[in-house]
Amino acid sequence: MDRVYLDAATSLPVRREVLEEMLPFFTEHFGNPSSIHELGRIPREAVERSRGHVASLISADPSEIVFTSGATESINLAMRGVLPFLKERRKVIISSVDHMSVRATASALTSGGYVVEYLPVDDVGRIDIGAAERMIDEETAVVSFPFASSEVGTVQPAGELASLAHSAGALSHVDLTMSALQMPVDVGECGIDMATLSSPDLMGPKGVGALFIRKGVKITSLIKGGGQERNLRSGSENVPGIVGMGAAARIAGERMEEDPARMRVLRDRLIEGLTSIPESYLNGDPENRLPNNANVRFSYIEGESMLLMLDLNGISVSTGSACAQKTLEASKTLLAMGLKHEEAHGSLIFTLNPTNTEHDIEKVIEVMPGIVSELRAMSPIYNMKE
Repeated sequence: MDRVYLDAATSLPVRREVLEEMLPFFTEHFGNPSSIHELGRIPREAVERSRGHVASLISADPSEIVFTSGATESINLAMRGVLPFLKERRKVIISSVDHMSVRATASALTSGGYVVEYLPVDDVGRIDIGAAERMIDEETAVVSFPFASSEVGTVQPAGELASLAHSAGALSHVDLTMSALQMPVDVGECGIDMATLSSPDLMGPKGVGALFIRKGVKITSLIKGGGQERNLRSGSENVPGIVGMGAAARIAGERMEEDPARMRVLRDRLIEGLTSIPESYLNGDPENRLPNNANVRFSYIEGESMLLMLDLNGISVSTGSACAQKTLEASKTLLAMGLKHEEAHGSLIFTLNPTNTEHDIEKVIEVMPGIVSELRAMSPIYNMKE
């Protein structure tokens, strides 16, 4: 059975072209970039070339890119690394639709005496600018938010939020993990101070990420050692991984018009087909959303049951972030948007990738009505309604 993969928000394949560029750095160009001989020079040049590709994707300067082990480390470096230079400011603000890695990092700061506040969102998952104006003040050190929600796809007002942070003398951190493959991002135009990027979400290798740090932002390292990455991230560089991330970023930039436009057409067809099922609804902003995201709730049934039945039909989807699915808790993002627990539990996330086809979408549209009908027939709540 050929599987239909619609869970791109949790993992993506590495592009074959990316893998091919990585391979020589495992066996031929294996030297340490810090070495001054030729076997060090070639990897060092490759790392800097990759830094340029990542910078170009978000319209940054290569000197503003620091490579890390992934998005989670980048988030920790951004949110924790600037605090020693903002000692008089004891408040950190994140959004109520942030990924678990941001939530956990912020929560850990409370043990050091920091106050964490959460920006509310409206019923489509968009951060409330009015609330942000009231909450961001001279006590605020960092304001962190996603460029777009990983769960419902709603694009956030990044420029406005960064401007509010600057007006109060605070720094802004933006999670670009979900958006960098799908949307043009100009960190300078948005006024962003720091931004997290993830290699696997660009169709590059896992175990690599990057943090954009605007020139002039003071930040200290969390990992001490040999002083690599301008002394901001010690440890011998993962050269094959960095080369892979650079290649993935370059290809993403080259295909920025073609791939998102194609995914948007498939996504719209998927939303049309799924919401034609009685009492099925789209979660998130119907217009201003990521081109690959369709978060749909189906009344009277649970997402886990639908996920398992789709899996038996060769279709992979999600009920939330991969980190959160283990707990089986209702999505904090959907609850923050005002959904009831049972509505949040009845939601599925379909996230496309550039390899998806019309056949994939039509297969989902074909099997989903039967799954919903079968599960509703077993639902006491649905039968009581009848």
